Order: sequence, then C-alpha cells, then structure tokens
Amino acid sequence: MPDSNPLDYNYSGPYDGSAAEADLWFLPAFDEAETAAPTAELLPFAEWSAAQEALAANLAALCFDLGRLTERSAGLGEAAPQRLAQAEAVALSWWLGERISADRLALWLGNRIGALGEDASGLTRIAWAARRLAAPAPAQPSIAMHLGFAPETAAAQTAKDATAALAALSSLHAVTYSCAAFHLWRSLAERPDPLRDIEAAVLAARLGTGTAAGFLPQSLISFAGLSASGSPKRRLAAWIFASHQAVRDALMQLERLADWQTRARAQTQDLSGRTPPALITAVMRHPMITAPQAQAETASSRAAVQRNITELTSRGLLREVTGQGRFRVWAVRF
Repeated sequence: MPDSNPLDYNYSGPYDGSAAEADLWFLPAFDEAETAAPTAELLPFAEWSAAQEALAANLAALCFDLGRLTERSAGLGEAAPQRLAQAEAVALSWWLGERISADRLALWLGNRIGALGEDASGLTRIAWAARRLAAPAPAQPSIAMHLGFAPETAAAQTAKDATAALAALSSLHAVTYSCAAFHLWRSLAERPDPLRDIEAAVLAARLGTGTAAGFLPQSLISFAGLSASGSPKRRLAAWIFASHQAVRDALMQLERLADWQTRARAQTQDLSGRTPPALITAVMRHPMITAPQAQAETASSRAAVQRNITELTSRGLLREVTGQGRFRVWAVRF
C-alpha cells in the first residue's frame, strides 16, 4: 500500500500557499529594476529640455497669444475666467466620452438638476472641473491645492509624490511643465480611472500659465494635446499646437463678448434699477445661465430677474436655448 492517502485533503499542491515563493514557476521572475518609479522613464529631463528647445518658436508664439488672452481677460473682469472655465469643462466632457452639453451643465450649476441616469457621475465630475478651473489661485500653489485635495489624505500624499517626481522639470517653461504633469498624472495607478483623466487635464490647465491668473485652455478646438503619445517631443508639440488653437479660440470668444457687453450697455441705458447691469454681468460669466443662477448672482428678486431676462430677450441681447416651458436656459445673442 502506498504511504500517501489519495483522499488526504491536507496534501500541499503547487498552487497552495505553503509552497515557497521561489518555487512558484508560474510567477514572473522578480526584477528590482521594474520596482523603480515609472517617472524615471516618463520624465527624463534631457529629453523634455531638448523638446522645449526644438519647439522654442512654437512655444514663443503660444506665449504671445496667451499674454493677449490674459490682458483681454483682465479687461472683462471675473466674467472671463468663469465663462472660459465652463466652456473648457464642457469640451473636456467630449474628450472623456461624457458628452455633457452647456445647457445641462448650467442646469446643474444653477438648479442642481439633471444628474440622473448613467451619466450622473460624469456630470458631477465636469461640474467639479468647471469649479476648479475657475477657482482663484491658492496662496501657496501646489498640486493638492490646485485639485482641491484635503490635507492629510491619500490623494494629497499622491500629489506630494507627483510634485517630487516633477521637481526635475521645475526649471523648464510652465507650458512644458504642465504637459509633463498631465502625462505623469494619467500614469498614476493610485487614482481611480473615472477621475484620473479629468484631474490630469485640470491640473495641467492650472499649471500651464505659470501665473496666478487664469488657466491654459487645451480642448476648446481639438484633443490633439490630450491624446498625444510617444516621445516627449511629440507630446509637447501636440500640447503646444492644441493649446495655441484653444487660446486663439478663447481670444475670439472674449472679443465677441466684449463687443456684446458694449452693445448691451448701450441698449439698456433706458432701463432703471440695478438689475439690468447686474444681469448683463451675470450673463457674461456663463456660456448659458438659468434664472435661479441669475437671481443668486444679481441678488435680485425672481420677478425682477424674469422681467429683465424677458426684456433683454426682446431686445435681441439674449436667446432662450431649450425651447421648453420649464427649466429654461439663456445665452448671449451675439
């Protein structure tokens, strides 16, 4: 009789935990090099520096128009960054596959309605992006502050690690630095998939100007910069190209908005009270706005807001975009 009992369930097989790890033939061989941080390959200073040098002319052209955008934004006050932030967030939703329209975002920001169904989480993420892009620069800018992470959390620790990894590129231009930060954040396994991409885009936009004012738009025209892969030079070239397209589009939007503001003030001089000028300012802040939003931002009564919205619509300054009797949304008529 053999000594082993075929019905002995204490028998240790090759897949049981009692087997030594070195004997587990089905596991890949341990390689210490593979345990190193992936940022060493993703953020080689020499390659990013060479890419910036090769694209210096493109980068200079972008910075020139970015300076024009900063000047134009300052002339329009706080309306410009808020309006552009919502437009950028809506554009990002299409890159992410969420496909959130401007009127849906307006209804959510103003009435907290519309977050139903399978895309509810997507709408809340896009609303978060709009708020973060429009948020004032923190006193001590950091990745955690730009993304709104609470201190002493796992997310804040991840932000600290990313900051340490990006330290090697801190001497490069802000646009180059933002591009590297975008690709680094997208590579982090610590962040959940639904949030990682939108956080990367918001972070890069906030870091891209190198100043306390505004953000660097990226997706208003195309997603070339967000979708690029390959060498640092290919990624940076696509980043600069898409950013320059977005900056030019933002410039045109603000120029049209400035012309509308002049026309609106001229056509409402005969209207009395403080609501008309306050309503014009509120409308300028948003690509699309609801009556509750306008009421909150003008500190006027609901009746006064509705009456002035109707008046501005009849004068060709506003247009209603939904065609509905309830939950209506208005936009500037250029």
